[in-house]
Formats: sequence, C-alpha cells, structure tokens
Amino acid sequence: MIQFTNSLSRKKEDFKPLKDLEVGIYSCGPTVYHTASIGNFRAFLFADFVHRLFEFDGYKIKHVMNITDVGHLTDDGSDGDDKMEKAAAKEGKTAWDIAEFYTNQFLTDMDRLNIKRPDVMPKATDHIEQQIKMVGELEGNGYTYKTSDGIYFDTSKLDDYGKLSNQKLEDKEEGARVQVNKEKKNSSDFALWKFSKEGEKRQMEWESPWGVGFPGWHIECSAMSIEYLGSPFDIHTGGMDLGPVHHENEIAQTQGVYKNNQSNYWLHNEFILIDGGKMSKSLNNVYSIDDLIERGIDPLAFRYFTLGAHYRSPINFTWEAVDAAQNALNNLRDAIWMHFAAPTESDNIAIQRFRDKLHDDLDTPGALAVLWDVAKDKEMNWSTKLATLFEMDGFLGFNLDGELRAAQEAGAREDVQAILDKRKDARAQKDFDASDSLRDELKALGLVVEDHPKGQLLRPVR
Repeated sequence: MIQFTNSLSRKKEDFKPLKDLEVGIYSCGPTVYHTASIGNFRAFLFADFVHRLFEFDGYKIKHVMNITDVGHLTDDGSDGDDKMEKAAAKEGKTAWDIAEFYTNQFLTDMDRLNIKRPDVMPKATDHIEQQIKMVGELEGNGYTYKTSDGIYFDTSKLDDYGKLSNQKLEDKEEGARVQVNKEKKNSSDFALWKFSKEGEKRQMEWESPWGVGFPGWHIECSAMSIEYLGSPFDIHTGGMDLGPVHHENEIAQTQGVYKNNQSNYWLHNEFILIDGGKMSKSLNNVYSIDDLIERGIDPLAFRYFTLGAHYRSPINFTWEAVDAAQNALNNLRDAIWMHFAAPTESDNIAIQRFRDKLHDDLDTPGALAVLWDVAKDKEMNWSTKLATLFEMDGFLGFNLDGELRAAQEAGAREDVQAILDKRKDARAQKDFDASDSLRDELKALGLVVEDHPKGQLLRPVR
C-alpha cells in the first residue's frame, strides 16, 4: 500500500512492515554543493527520529540515505545548470572536490547533532551503472522519449501520476520559474538522462546508450533505494517540498519498471520558518550548524528545539527560542549531574507513556513532556529516574549520560585528580584565591568543578 497522508501510526494493527521486526528506510539526503542549513537538517533529524523510533521498539533497521553529487539541476527539475558544476565554477574547484568537501562537512554536522549514521550512504556518482540500467528498462517498457537535450519520462503513460501530492496531470504547470521546454510532451515530464552540451566538456559525464551525459536528479533515488532495499520497501522520508515533484517522479520511475509504489509509507516533515518568515539567501537568514556554534548554541539544543514541534507542523526558529531550548537541555543535564546515582531499572509505566506518545504519529512534544514529568517527579528515586531518562534518551538522542562518562573519565586522570586534591586542601584552609586558581586550571582542561555534599563534581565545559 502507499501512505498518502504524512502520518505514521505505530499501532501494531496499523503499521505492517514487509518483514517481521525489520524495517527498511530510505531518506533523501543532501545535495553536496554547499553547506546544509538548519532547514535541511530538520529533514535529516526527522529521518533520525523515524530510525530511532523503530530501533526503540526493537526492530532491526536498514537505513539508506543518498548523497547527491551529480544531476541535481538548479530549477530542481530538468533544466538549468547542475548545482555541482555551478558551485565548482563559483569556488574555482573541481566538482569532485566540492562534493568531497561538503560531504565531509555534512557528516561532521550529523555527528554534532547526534544523528545516527545510516547503514548505507551511497553516492550518485558511484551508481551510474544502476541508473543507466533503470533508464534502459524504462525505455524498454515504453515510458521514455528523446529530445535534443536528453531522455525523458512520459508521465502521460501513468494513469495515476500525481497521486502522492493529489495533483492531476493537467494541474501540474511548468514555467513559473524557468522557461518552458517546448520539446517535452507534457509539462510534468522529467529528465532521466541529460546530454552534455555539444562542444562543452563537463567535469562529471559518462558514456551511455543514448550518448555522453549525466543522470537526472530523480533517477538516483529510485535506482539506489532499490539497489539496497529492494522494491518495494517500508518507509521513505524527506522534506515536504520533495513530495509534489521529486517523490512523485521516484514513484513513477519505479512503477515503470517494478509496477509498485517503491515505498509503502511516504513521510514528509514541514519547513522551518525564520522569525515567522521564509528562510532565504536574499534575507541573509540561512543559518548553518556552524552559525549556531558561533552564537554559543550547542547543536544538541537545536535537536531539542526540533523535537518540540510535531514533524507535520512548521516550526518557527528564533534565537530566543533556541536559547530557551539550550537552557532546558542544560537544566536537564544539571539535574542528572547533580543528583547522579547508579541507574537501576527504569519505570515501566513512564516508559509506556513515553512509547504511547511516539506511537501517536511520532508525537515528540508529548514525549518530551513525559521526559520532564519523570525528571521533576519527587517521589521517584534517582536510581530509577536516571535509568528511565537514559532509556528515553535512546530515542531523544541528547546524549544525557555523555557528561557523566566524560567527567568520570576525566576524574580518573592523574593530572586532574592532583588538581582536585590541591583544591580540596586549599578550601579546607580557606585559601579561596588558590581554590579559584585551581578551578581555572581545570577550566583550561575543559572541565567545570562544583562543590556538592558528595564532593567535588566535574563536568565538561559547555
């Protein structure tokens, strides 16, 4: 079946994976021609939440996320310049160097946000053969035609093209942003293979049965998802902007070869607004993870911020809002740090409440509320509370026990222990100048020390 509504009911009677206790997930990944923005990362965080949801429920996950390093044209369809080639010309580098640099930057930002690395992250340029093969199969099945600039998919061959976004073929109009391609039979037709321009040598081009060129943007996701997950698979994720064109075209391509809808569930997250408006380069408000860090914001605070809104609702980014998320996360960390006790068994009732929220169309604001109910529960002992919070954090991904582990590792170091011993003696002798100086030495090592009835407590500098 195909899930047309952007919702994920995880009640057992509603969600039916293709394999028992196994889930295959494909997520549209980055086009690596520039730094990914926080808007881009809402989609990648959403993919991580879906991944963690099933992992939290004990499923075996196979998660695939593509790296688009060729074929994504500047009009997001079938015309314009390849974004990779355009970025290479702008920066005076090769397209291959651009792809490598921004891929590595993307992976670094994923780690900063504690996004689990997908099991497979295939690059479009490493799977040209698979894409050419699929175009050939579409051609053999009668779904293609040739123009002067490439091989196109004929969307009129499908009676139900547009079903994901509930748009009829005649409702899809071309020309709002780019000049109409008069050689296309239908405005919604899209390129499967683009020819290199005559007399122009591209940095990324390959031989094919139709001539030298490069793949269209949409074919990569169909070819690579099928390569690693088969057809159909369980869940496909992406931003809501991908639904009306990119995902419609993926479904069309897969129907043209495999006669199915590629994925049984198509899940889309809403946009991030900036100060209530659109994120735009012209408004100079396209922020990156580096921009957050420069403002003193922990990337995990941005993760907390995104969890505070339902994935199908727009979320309004302001610096005040992300500062509030930072404060909330630090308050949670402080509660754990100052009251640490050896975790025992988690509270099953609280975990079930948490799970129920996640099963209700991934209600992450509700799940956060359950987390805070546990954190503020004065009746629950701290050993149980920590076990419960840490288990919830398996989904939330705040790395709540990370400060504890880092502090324990630091406290075991001889140089750190020597400073703590000197500081203890200084405080006993009421030599507070010496005590403050030793506190500064610890801070230079990346550690904060606080005095507590349990003794001198350490945590990393935030």
